Amino acid sequence: MNQPDDGLYIVLISLHGLIRGHELELGRDADTGGQIKYVIELARALAENPQVGRVDLLTRKVIDPKVEQDYSEPLECLAPRAQIVRLTCGPRRYLRKEVLWPYLGSFADYALQHIRRIGRLPDIIHSHYADAAYVGVRLAGLLGVPLVHTGHSLGRVKRHRLLEGGTKEESIETRYNMSQRIEAEEQVLSTAALVVASTQQEVDEQYALYDNYHPKRMVVIPPGTDLERFHPPSRFWRNAPIEQEINRFLSYPRKPLILALSRPDARKNISTLIRAYGENPALRQKANLILIAGNRDDIDTMEKGPRTVLKEILLLIDYYDLYGSIAYPKHHEVDDVPDLYRLAARSKGIFINPALTEPFGLTLIEAAASSLPVIATHDGGPREILEHCKNGRLIDPLDADRMGKMLLESLSDRNRWHRWAKNGLKGAQQYYSWPGHVTKYLREVGKVIRKTKKPRLQAKKKSRLPVSEKVLICDIDNTLTGDGEGLRSLFESLKGTGTKIGFGIATGRNFASTLKVLKKWGIPLPDLLITGVGSQIFYGPNLVEDQSWQQHIRYRWKRESILKAMADIPNLRLQPPSEQLPCKISYDVDAEKGLDIPAIARHLRQLDLSANIIYSYQAYLDLLPVRASKGSAVRFFCDKWGILLEHLLVVGDSGSDEEMLSGNTLGAVVGNYSPELEHLRKDSSIYFAQAHHAWGILEALEHYGFLEQEKAVVAKEKAL
Repeated sequence: MNQPDDGLYIVLISLHGLIRGHELELGRDADTGGQIKYVIELARALAENPQVGRVDLLTRKVIDPKVEQDYSEPLECLAPRAQIVRLTCGPRRYLRKEVLWPYLGSFADYALQHIRRIGRLPDIIHSHYADAAYVGVRLAGLLGVPLVHTGHSLGRVKRHRLLEGGTKEESIETRYNMSQRIEAEEQVLSTAALVVASTQQEVDEQYALYDNYHPKRMVVIPPGTDLERFHPPSRFWRNAPIEQEINRFLSYPRKPLILALSRPDARKNISTLIRAYGENPALRQKANLILIAGNRDDIDTMEKGPRTVLKEILLLIDYYDLYGSIAYPKHHEVDDVPDLYRLAARSKGIFINPALTEPFGLTLIEAAASSLPVIATHDGGPREILEHCKNGRLIDPLDADRMGKMLLESLSDRNRWHRWAKNGLKGAQQYYSWPGHVTKYLREVGKVIRKTKKPRLQAKKKSRLPVSEKVLICDIDNTLTGDGEGLRSLFESLKGTGTKIGFGIATGRNFASTLKVLKKWGIPLPDLLITGVGSQIFYGPNLVEDQSWQQHIRYRWKRESILKAMADIPNLRLQPPSEQLPCKISYDVDAEKGLDIPAIARHLRQLDLSANIIYSYQAYLDLLPVRASKGSAVRFFCDKWGILLEHLLVVGDSGSDEEMLSGNTLGAVVGNYSPELEHLRKDSSIYFAQAHHAWGILEALEHYGFLEQEKAVVAKEKAL
């Protein structure tokens, strides 16, 4: 795999379904369909462009005896500059996309670690579908990288059609987790720098249903098709392997073939096509019908959706007595698909897509590239495809009678058939090739990247954390602040290390108060910001809050019960509402009378309440969830970003800093420390500086030689 420095580094994210670079199992289930093919072919096509140095397609790792072992391999090469990267996402077993939501935060964390291993920020993150959008929004926010999104299909559209079809709202929510999907789509539409749609109809009618509808940030780039695989049959083309399998169903296999190819999904409307064919005797006399509806072994063991569709197909075939006129093979290989189009084209047949709605219609492009005319639903992408290719007709997918008549008319006019076949081939080559798609894609992505680099637009900076070797983390009050000259000297030293040393702050202040004091002292926004004594974590430069930390620390946290239990403790006064947080309760302490911390701990335990009790400056008391503290937050940060604890230098001055000072981190205490840290002098691994405030931090940096190696590396890089 080439290093990404050679060109653009593009990260694609596509989570659900079974993704691999060979023998795609398209149609295996509702999650392994056209999107899988799209992202694989996009990754390969991007990697062939000389502007692109590296493409990583991130997806879910699946370890399940019910699926092939390929899906458990961490890496799979797609092309010399493109690979599939499989990351952990919840349970090992294969899961349908609707139940992946609880595990997406974890997937984002693993994606972050993968990017750190690469050692370079991607130029673009491109999410596909709502689940990847959830991850992409968080990842792009953490890294300060532009986000591109492709919806493939949209939740609001699907919910609308399910309601129209009579499905109850409660059932939609239970089955499809629709509210969460739509919320993820709203979020990505709010934050994405660019949304790639396949058709103008998708932009004008489908995305318009969303609150965050911003058509100026949307661009239509139709997907390509592999023109080397999909081409017309040559004069001498014979003996396709799938032909024998089809012919065994047919009494007169030399008739023109009407080909339908889709998953066994109710929305694909295969039943109406069978009615259209079965109720039109002339059409039955004229042509055979070929139904390719995924692969199946035992229908009774399949999920309810495809099981219902397949049983209905079999019942309709029997009802209309279509035996000898219709083929419905149990299995087909990926390599059979181009042959199916060619067989139908050679027979002077036609391809039909009778779906209730079709977001784009990739199969129509494949048929066109094979010189096979098409009849397609008028709802969705086929309108634009037929406008470009002029190789067929649109139909109302619910009008079976008209569908049958149009098929018969199309098959009966030989001159028009040849004109449509010729037009389709020309249109596919002109509008729907992957090289053409990538050229336009990179042009639009280039605009986004250039915008982020223009200072006049005040674009947000990228995070240094993915490339930082070490991180300095300091408390604010009395550690960083207190001596302006020392502070300026500190940041002058850090500046000399470039991006090699990250800078973090861990403070007891809340978020707003922290920003205020940073501004007052002229302290730059940090790469890591831990506030509220460790109850919140933010990542710079965009200050994105870490939601997975919030989920992590809420374990056994009963805020209201703790407030009630603490009401009778003497010498305490609840701090103002501005200092309270969902996972932090703060009190002022009467310093003269003091506080019996062990007694408070016993009191809470006897009430079965859990809290981390932090007493600092002999004046403040903070109660946090048991999992929350500055020290725990620091370690969570290291684990998430893949940074060794030994590469962290933490500096503090009070009791609230104690936990993060201990352990495997490099710890230091400034000279003006609070008395509650005096006992740490027994720990020889913690350095006690003589100098106060920021001068004490500089002294600790020198004591550990923390900056020297990085300064040397930066100087060498500049010399080169």
